[in-house]
Amino acid sequence: MARLRISYARRRAIGGFLFTIPFLIGFILFFLYPLWQAVQFSFHELVLTSTTFELQPRGWENYRYALQVHPEFLRTFLDVLGQLVTRLPLVIGFSLFAATLLNQGFRGRSLVRALFFLPVIMSAGVIMRMEMNDYSAIMFEASRDGALFAGAAIRSLFENARLPEGFLNFVVAAADSLPFVIRASGVQILIFLAGLQAIPREIYEAADVEGSTPWERFWLITFPMITPLLLTNVIYTIIDTFTAMNNEVVIMIRETSLTGAGYGAGMAMAMLYFAAVGVLLAVVYAIIARRIFYYT
Repeated sequence: MARLRISYARRRAIGGFLFTIPFLIGFILFFLYPLWQAVQFSFHELVLTSTTFELQPRGWENYRYALQVHPEFLRTFLDVLGQLVTRLPLVIGFSLFAATLLNQGFRGRSLVRALFFLPVIMSAGVIMRMEMNDYSAIMFEASRDGALFAGAAIRSLFENARLPEGFLNFVVAAADSLPFVIRASGVQILIFLAGLQAIPREIYEAADVEGSTPWERFWLITFPMITPLLLTNVIYTIIDTFTAMNNEVVIMIRETSLTGAGYGAGMAMAMLYFAAVGVLLAVVYAIIARRIFYYT
């Protein structure tokens, strides 16, 4: 009996499909039906009864409330989007810098890697909820403007330097975002570190023979080789930022559903938020994917 011959490209395609099967199963079993329910609730008003609940049709009224009546939804979403524009390059740049340092050979490297991943553990759901209700953290946040590296201090430090206002605002926002950048970079550091360790040593050895400098090796070898992981980290950072428990839009949607205009209005806000994030991810992917280098 003749053996079935499959080309290398076909085997890679089959392997990629098999790799996505666990996600597809989880999506169908645990996400697809709740998503459909959320869409259904967004067009209705949920009314609790003594035994269950009833759905009263409202058409597009919940969406009109979210976009035209609610005073804070659009403004808060734009504020969160503006914070992402500032924080995304900081998180990616810090993650790549830290991964490059951790990829060097030195004693205690495993301990240092664990310390860099510690913020991920500290940002877990339960711990994040405890911090949100921690009065000491609230007091620190309220008094942050008086700290050494707070925005007001940075602005007063450079007020006589005649820097462009846009650049100064970015520096101030970056200084205020430093705790977030450190906390949000754990997973990205590990992904970049795995990519750096996967680059074949022979390429660097050939570059050394040609007399390349470390700067040239980074921009001509290291950076192009990890661009697929750059896309992964950018997508992950965007999703992680928009779905964090302390995200202002997420908090607003939860409060609207439980104590505000009702579950239907909250689900309409959630669907608008979900669609906006999806469009943003598609745009970012389309921009970055064209510049990705895949080493085969």
